[in-house]
Amino acid sequence: MLCEEYYRVRLTEFDQQVYQALVPQDHYLCQALKYVPWDRFYAVLTPYYCQDGGRPAESPVLMLKLEYLRYHDNLSDRQVIARAETDVAYRYFLQIGVHSPLPDPSSLSYFRGRLGRDGFRTTFRDLVGLARKHGLVRDRLRVKDASHVIADIAVPTTLALVAQTRDKLLAAAEPFDATRVEGERVNVELLRESTGGRPPEERLVARVTHLREILAWADQLEPPDRVAEDRAWQTLLTQRQLAHKILADQEHPERGGRTLSTVDPEARRGKHGQWYDGYLVDILVDPDSELLTEINVLPAGGDEAVDAVELVRQEEAAHGNDIQALSIDGAGFNGPMLRELEDPDGLAVNTFVPPRKETSSNRLPSSEFVEDAEHQAVRCPAGQTSRYRQRACRGRGWMYRFKRTTCEGCQLLSRCVSRSLDGPFGRTVCKSDYDAEYQRVRRKATTVEYAAIRAEHPMVERKLGEMLNRHGGRRARYRGQEKVLMQELMAGFATNVKRLVRLLRAQTSALECVF
Repeated sequence: MLCEEYYRVRLTEFDQQVYQALVPQDHYLCQALKYVPWDRFYAVLTPYYCQDGGRPAESPVLMLKLEYLRYHDNLSDRQVIARAETDVAYRYFLQIGVHSPLPDPSSLSYFRGRLGRDGFRTTFRDLVGLARKHGLVRDRLRVKDASHVIADIAVPTTLALVAQTRDKLLAAAEPFDATRVEGERVNVELLRESTGGRPPEERLVARVTHLREILAWADQLEPPDRVAEDRAWQTLLTQRQLAHKILADQEHPERGGRTLSTVDPEARRGKHGQWYDGYLVDILVDPDSELLTEINVLPAGGDEAVDAVELVRQEEAAHGNDIQALSIDGAGFNGPMLRELEDPDGLAVNTFVPPRKETSSNRLPSSEFVEDAEHQAVRCPAGQTSRYRQRACRGRGWMYRFKRTTCEGCQLLSRCVSRSLDGPFGRTVCKSDYDAEYQRVRRKATTVEYAAIRAEHPMVERKLGEMLNRHGGRRARYRGQEKVLMQELMAGFATNVKRLVRLLRAQTSALECVF
């Protein structure tokens, strides 16, 4: 039960005298308490609490402040409670008495469980909304960048991964067919003894085959009457899905996106300078206020271009604003993303992207070949027409081919083909479906406006470094993409509070000077 009067702790005169004597008014936490109206979050947090049952809950605002302190000073649950026991500035910021008891550290886990991803995202957006009300966040430009988050896992060998998957599947299936599971565990011991001295490749094949056999009968288990409410059955479904994914990884290693661990099945391997295992955190920043406006988390190696569109859509849906322009790094040189962002009837976001360097060559560029969509051909500068075409460029364009006999007699042959002709074909030309978008990006990159926008872009890298390295976002504290997103939202929340305090303090000082 959430009781408003219970949640409001009243400081005594003695408490106020102690805080006034021991906590300087220019202390950062005093400034954070003064300039951020923390009580506004009470309305944001109450929907995640039961209103009419159970014992009175801990103050949701108090719990949010403790979460904020955790990320601001990069502490654990126990460390933040232990510090609040003795740190007078912490107690003043929390607005609790000198002798008031603090929640048990486990209460923070329950608080995070109550809010979940949606609660933390709503809280983060509400803080951005507060900045917008003060006129600090503008819609002139957003800068986007992403960085790596290291997962909380120890990556096992493939042999160990298959064995762990098998053991977890058997444990999940035991409530539904204990006799069969016991028999399979005997087979596990026999398999271990029979393959003990063999090469790792043979041992892996044997374990994969055994896992496939176990999965075959586990898939046939009869569900209970109340499937949605049976936690054991839901666990079995999760383990079956994981086993299918790991078997698919073994059968098709070329697909990528391999599962690395049974502890955190959503972590992936990606490259950000160096190879790493974990996730990708993606952010939008308003360069005028240097506040983060939207955050998302992808598996390592996730598509930044697709997520750029998603981030813009999420912010505009949350705040009802209209972002005018976006600056993104080289990952944004992506035709589908550019078309969707710059569509005048859609998002209509002016996008600034460093263009990919064109291959230098003495040959006539493909732009010199005119595409004729009606006749499904291209016409070369000499007036000849291609005869064949096929889908290419990863399904995002067409490859046109001229006949060898057509090219051999052409007066522009020496400028068009850099090798001697052999086989049935002459010049081959690739035309992307997104040539218009790419050419627009290249033209834009030569303008003064582009240079000015790109000069603002490094700010997002500094903001990412602050969020990840100063406020605990670099290493995942939790497992699973949704929980890692909760962590990054709070790291971003702590980063924004720090910046918001500085901006509001400057705004107040400017008003005082005027009057």
